[in-house]
Amino acid sequence: MKKIGLFSLALGMTLALCACGRGGQEESVQETQTQTGQELSESASDESVPVSEDPVPTSYLTGLECTEEEQKQRPIAIMINNLEAGCPQAGIAQASVIYEAPMEKASVTRLMPLFENWGDLEYIGYVRSARDYFVYSALEFDAIFAHFGQATLYTGDLINGDGVDNISAAVAGIDRPATKAFMRTDERKAPHNVYTTGEALMEAAEKFQYDLTYHDTRKQKFAFAPYGEEADHPDAPEATVLWPGGESTGVANGYSNVQARFEYNEEDGKYYRYQYGGEHIDELTGEQLAVDNVIFQYCHGEFRDDEGYMAFECHGGWQEGDAESGNFRVQVFTGGKMIEGTWSRYADTDPALYVDEDGNPIELNRGKTWVCIIWDEHADDVVIE
Repeated sequence: MKKIGLFSLALGMTLALCACGRGGQEESVQETQTQTGQELSESASDESVPVSEDPVPTSYLTGLECTEEEQKQRPIAIMINNLEAGCPQAGIAQASVIYEAPMEKASVTRLMPLFENWGDLEYIGYVRSARDYFVYSALEFDAIFAHFGQATLYTGDLINGDGVDNISAAVAGIDRPATKAFMRTDERKAPHNVYTTGEALMEAAEKFQYDLTYHDTRKQKFAFAPYGEEADHPDAPEATVLWPGGESTGVANGYSNVQARFEYNEEDGKYYRYQYGGEHIDELTGEQLAVDNVIFQYCHGEFRDDEGYMAFECHGGWQEGDAESGNFRVQVFTGGKMIEGTWSRYADTDPALYVDEDGNPIELNRGKTWVCIIWDEHADDVVIE
């Protein structure tokens, strides 16, 4: 029976099992694994992508040119509503990376965009509550984490621990709230009307004395093509239409009811996002969201309780000779091509790394990236054309 190990970063404690097994037998939330987070961190200390030696300062998230000051600033991750009633979202076109993953009962998804130079953001919405697997994804980037509440039973200890620099409103389960960081607009109904600004988030970060520049533990996640060049994958098959949840609705994989898909435009080399039967647009610009790379990261997932709260395997990786180590599969889409590979991650302060079938880091085109966490048990639902 496969179990999900989720790390406790704050104290380097033993792994806590936060889900029941595949067979449905409920396991104790306090059950532990044999290796500690510290041991896993040490074993993975060399796991990282070499930082590109570019002739100018470049972003760690996009590989695009920036100033030295911008390069050093930590990003912020913000939980964003993706229910149809909460769309269109505002300001997320400015994100450098966007994560998407299924929510309760795998009926829809939620988004977590990561923003650079976020102190100048004018309006970002609409903010919703956190889940622990999003927090672990934010930690891959050494990001400050902003949200409006959380599933306290499964996320509270992580959020309130020393390992996460979080900014949340004064709601149940938050030990240290940022009371002025979030506002509500009268133009929408709750709970789809919470927004924030860069100024409000910056005030909260300074109040809590969070470091605004990267920690020494930061590691490079993405492997970008050499400066001034395109990612070169001549032997990879073409893939121009991507359905993370398939083309049918009513399937419990998170993406199906969202009708999520990406279409590649050869003219500009970008993947355009569609959902809920039309273009996925940003409310502030009225323009369709588009990114330079799309990643399908397959993760074992489980329901935690009768309410349908979910857990996803955020750490681990395939090990040769170990049939039980999991199907840590990844599909990277860049330049209209699909590169098959695997992912691995062994500590909270490490990013999940993507390598091809030969074990080499998969090169991305420089620019924005959208990461879809795919429930591995529903991998057959994915449609790629």
